[in-house]
Amino acid sequence: MNQFGAPPLAGQVAIVTGAGSANGIGFASARLLSALGASVVLSGLSGRVLERSSELVSEGATSIARVGDLTMPAQANALVDLALSTHGRIDILVNNAGMTSAQNPSASAAIADITDEEWSSALDRNLNSALFVTRPCSAVMVDQGYGRIVTVSSVSGPVAAYGADIGYHAAKAALVGFTRSIALDLAPHGITANAVAPGWIQTESSTPEEIEHGRHAPVGRPGTAAEVASVIAYLASPESSYLTGQIIVIDGGNSIQEVRG
Repeated sequence: MNQFGAPPLAGQVAIVTGAGSANGIGFASARLLSALGASVVLSGLSGRVLERSSELVSEGATSIARVGDLTMPAQANALVDLALSTHGRIDILVNNAGMTSAQNPSASAAIADITDEEWSSALDRNLNSALFVTRPCSAVMVDQGYGRIVTVSSVSGPVAAYGADIGYHAAKAALVGFTRSIALDLAPHGITANAVAPGWIQTESSTPEEIEHGRHAPVGRPGTAAEVASVIAYLASPESSYLTGQIIVIDGGNSIQEVRG
C-alpha cells in the first residue's frame, strides 16, 4: 500500500507475455502485478493463457488474455490494441515470451548442427517477439510520458553458456543490447527499460538435470518463478524510476562461483 492506502500499481495496466504456464515466470509476474493493483493483459501461444487469466479473475484481479504468436507483428499489434481498447493505457510491459532450442529441446543446436530454420526460429521466439511487442507499446508509453519495460533474458548468453544451443544464447544476449538501446531512446519520455537474467529456475518445463544444476548454486537450490517475479515487480514500479538500461542476474550466486559440484 502507498501512503494513501491504495495498492501501489492501482490504475496501471500491465501486458505480460508468455504467461500460459501455471508455474512459469510470466504467470507469477502477472499474479504479483495484479496483487499490487494493476490490471493485467496476458498473452500466450495456447489456450492455457485463457485459463491463467480466469484464475486471476477468480482471485479478484482484473485480467484478460489473448492467444497469439508474437513472432508475427500483426499478432503483437493486436495484443497492444486489446489492452488499449479495454483499458485505454499501457503502463507496464513484461517481455517474457520465449523458449529454448528448436522443435526438439533434446536435439543439438550447436554451431555444427544448427540449421538456418532453427537459427531463425530461435531469434524469432526469443528476440523478435520482444521487438514486435515493445515497438507499439513504447509508442503508447511515449504519448503517456510514462512506462516500465522489463524483458526476461537469461544468464545463458549474457553471463554464461552451456553447449549445443547457440540460437537461444545469441538471442538472450541480444535482448540485453536491445534493452540498453531502448533505455536510451525512451529515457527522455519517462520510460525505463531493464532486463532480468534468471539462472536455474524450477518450472513445469524443468528437466531433472536442470533442477540438479540448480542444487549446485551457492544457495543450494534452483530458484522459483515467484522470486524472479518479485524483481520484475520492482522494476515495474514507480520507485524504480532512476534505474534503467540494466540487467539484474537472479541465479542464487551461481554465476559468481568458480568451483561447482
